[in-house]
Amino acid sequence: MSEVQKVFQIQKIYTQDVSFESPNSPAVFTKEFQPQLDVDLSVDSRQLEEGVFHASVRVTVTTKVEDAIAFVCEVKQAGIFTIVGFDQNELGYLLGSQCPAALFPYVREAVSDLVVRGGFPQLLLEPVNFDAMFAEHAQRKQAETAS
Repeated sequence: MSEVQKVFQIQKIYTQDVSFESPNSPAVFTKEFQPQLDVDLSVDSRQLEEGVFHASVRVTVTTKVEDAIAFVCEVKQAGIFTIVGFDQNELGYLLGSQCPAALFPYVREAVSDLVVRGGFPQLLLEPVNFDAMFAEHAQRKQAETAS
């Protein structure tokens, strides 16, 4: 009996959606830039065909200065991955942690580039621990099914 070979491979990484708005410019540039930052991050995945999966990371950054929105920047980075030979738990982990971890550096670069092009100081998103996020999500899901 031959064992199934495990394959985890990136087929394609691409930017699926990009948005940058600065609704209160140019007035926002006349104020002292003491930003209040709100970052929202979400991860999604689905199977495209046997052994082929689509995963995405969406980051929305809303920045206010003196209660006025300075800018809203949203980037959805996606990838197509070949994932073969893993059990359901391993597959869930790969889709919920490893795929987003592979995509996040691209999201981080796109957000930084858009913010600078919008006339604002560089914004570098903090690194994200997708392993911890996945573990927290799995615990929540387990608690929901237990109750």
